[in-house]
Amino acid sequence: MRPSRHPARRGPSFPFGPETGSASLEFITAGLILLVPLVYLVLALSVVQAGTLAVEGAARQAARVYVQAPNEAEAATRAERAVRFGLADYGIPARAAHLRIRCEPAPAACLTRQGRVVVTVGVVVALPLVPDLLSLGRPAGIPVQASATQTVSRFWGSR
Repeated sequence: MRPSRHPARRGPSFPFGPETGSASLEFITAGLILLVPLVYLVLALSVVQAGTLAVEGAARQAARVYVQAPNEAEAATRAERAVRFGLADYGIPARAAHLRIRCEPAPAACLTRQGRVVVTVGVVVALPLVPDLLSLGRPAGIPVQASATQTVSRFWGSR
């Protein structure tokens, strides 16, 4: 057997004595401290993104069906129905939505040829795993809103 070039180290290798920590316990503790908030952040961002996509799609569809309706009463009904269906696809209750319809250039008459209809849909997206007691009776959430603009056909009313 050949003698080793490095003699066996005796005594402490660090100034504070031999290393006595448990690396696996330290890794698990540090991992949980860092991983749990990161997982919650990803979960919360996915819920907010789903809400954003829901209101954007609902506003776009509501504006489309509004400008294709034969009259303004039917247009409002169709827009509300489109918002309900658009939000239901993402599991957001329609009663939580705020729908606003604005017309340009003549606010009194929405369905005029070459007129623009602006539909705005907004909801408050509830944050996951936040109890109601922290938000004083209503779920804590982030408000999201989207607008869509459609132009009424220049041939509208000539049917």
